[in-house]
Amino acid sequence: MNATRPRPTVTMPATRADVTRRSPLYRQPGILVTGEAFVVAGRRFPIRDLSHLRTARSPRDRFTVRSVGVAAAVLAAIGLALAIGTDLDRVGPVVYLLLGAGAFVPIMLVMLGQRLRPRPYELWGDYRGVTVLLFSSDDERQYGQVTRALLRATEADRLGGVTAPVASSFRR
Repeated sequence: MNATRPRPTVTMPATRADVTRRSPLYRQPGILVTGEAFVVAGRRFPIRDLSHLRTARSPRDRFTVRSVGVAAAVLAAIGLALAIGTDLDRVGPVVYLLLGAGAFVPIMLVMLGQRLRPRPYELWGDYRGVTVLLFSSDDERQYGQVTRALLRATEADRLGGVTAPVASSFRR
């Protein structure tokens, strides 16, 4: 624990100076990545205070998981009731066809749920010793761009402000 620097519990608010400093590495409405700070949804994280960046996927949507469970349970109950209540040799092929088609309901619910409610991508990191969710998006492209910009900013900060790779300085 660092005794010289207090550990705030709230992130710093974004300032106008964040927008006017140097050219940003990434800028979209509500998101700004510069060499000094990462600003998202009005929260400001100084780059020097971020460490151990890692990515994750959030859990599946609860509604989708529950609907698949309910559909599977209903189909299992119908199949069990048919097996116990009737002689399966006397059931016509239409019943088997309907049960087979009904088995695809949970599969279709999963596919529809994945399409309509995708699992968001999450960027986690340690901010002044506390693990926080820095950024979350269900758009894979935007998430990748923000993550790469933030990694470039942290690498530049680690190298003492060098924005271009050292190898590019030695051109022939």
